[in-house]
Amino acid sequence: MVLPARQMRLGVFVQTPGHHVGGWRHPDADARTPNLVLMQHIAATAEAARFDMFFLGDGFATGYDEHPSTIGKFEPLGLLSGLAMGTTRLGLAATASTTYAEPYHVARGFASLDHLSGGRAGWNVVTTAYAKSSAVFGRSHPPHAERYAMAEEFVEACRLLWDSWDDDAFIVDKEAGLFVRPGSLHVPAFEGKYFSIQGALNVPRPPQGHPVLIQAGSSGPGQALAARIADVVFTAQNDLAEAQGFYRALKAQAVAQGRPAGAVLVMPGVMPIVGRTEREAQAVFAELNRNIDTAQAFTVLSERLGADMSVHPLDGPVPDVPETEHLKSRAALLIQMARRENLTLRQLFHRVAAARGHLLPIGTPVQIADVLERWFREGGADGFNVMPPFFPGQFDAFARGVVPILQERGLFRGDYTGTTLRDHLGLERPSDRGQRA
Repeated sequence: MVLPARQMRLGVFVQTPGHHVGGWRHPDADARTPNLVLMQHIAATAEAARFDMFFLGDGFATGYDEHPSTIGKFEPLGLLSGLAMGTTRLGLAATASTTYAEPYHVARGFASLDHLSGGRAGWNVVTTAYAKSSAVFGRSHPPHAERYAMAEEFVEACRLLWDSWDDDAFIVDKEAGLFVRPGSLHVPAFEGKYFSIQGALNVPRPPQGHPVLIQAGSSGPGQALAARIADVVFTAQNDLAEAQGFYRALKAQAVAQGRPAGAVLVMPGVMPIVGRTEREAQAVFAELNRNIDTAQAFTVLSERLGADMSVHPLDGPVPDVPETEHLKSRAALLIQMARRENLTLRQLFHRVAAARGHLLPIGTPVQIADVLERWFREGGADGFNVMPPFFPGQFDAFARGVVPILQERGLFRGDYTGTTLRDHLGLERPSDRGQRA
């Protein structure tokens, strides 16, 4: 079979026990946490299905009313380093904050993961939207625009640190007594408004040159940052026309920055509810919604909208909310969806508790494949970040039911053709300083 030049990209967004706020209560959900055996199962399933990447979101908040996936979890880089030992091709990506970290630590951690995995690391660059995260670190939460200015400096500092050594620096010539090649070290001298780097990274240059950079902001500043620095953009879209508009606008911004449109891949989140029949899929979704914890769901909804929604009547209209310094783009997306579909607050409450504003196809593997194919072919996406409502059952159903259909249609790879995450995604490897000189 001759495959088309353009192939769909697939990542699995791993939040256990699941993305649906009531997913942990489903009989087929493995709700133990933290759970290394489940993580290993998800990674093995994703690699067997030839997924591009296994992606871990991260955050710092915990508490009784938080989404179950955030209350207790592994530290991402430690977990991904362990999973690297049991996989050979699957990309391994995770979130790290540019507001509550230091460039040296992040650059060192992801460079190490890239070496441990043989070139399969990806970094989801986030600014951390929620002010409550600041309490953990004992500092004030910067405003939205300032967080993005910090992020741009942070990424530039990390890139300089990854380029500290030439690709061929570590020659280990025992006869000549040279461990590293003379002239191969380039000590970064970076002085920004928020970060300063005056020293090199003590890790050889990563196998991918730089780990794959992922960005998830869809606000104006988020899109501008993505156009400049991102290899992959995760976004929340639930309407094809709006997704097409976002896709075109982001690609145009990348081109305006002197980058090829294909150098930035757009991968919306999708929460597929898979059943052997459409009726079975709808029954799964109904059961998930029956299991929603109202306090947790209101926490998720209020966070996304930036205001306390519990003070409004559930069966009334979705209220107008003022713009906040938190998830600006997500709040706008949810309000637009509520107005477009004339949703009550209760209906929006259930949508957010389920998919948090992401695409939510419900049906058989063929029906779900049809939706993904349409979005892919009609310019709404380069691929998808799959967000199962619970693990492992719903992810297994997608990997074993939907993926083979996409493969049969020539939309998704039948096997890996490369070894690194950049290979899988069709992205060029950044050259080192020696090659650029």
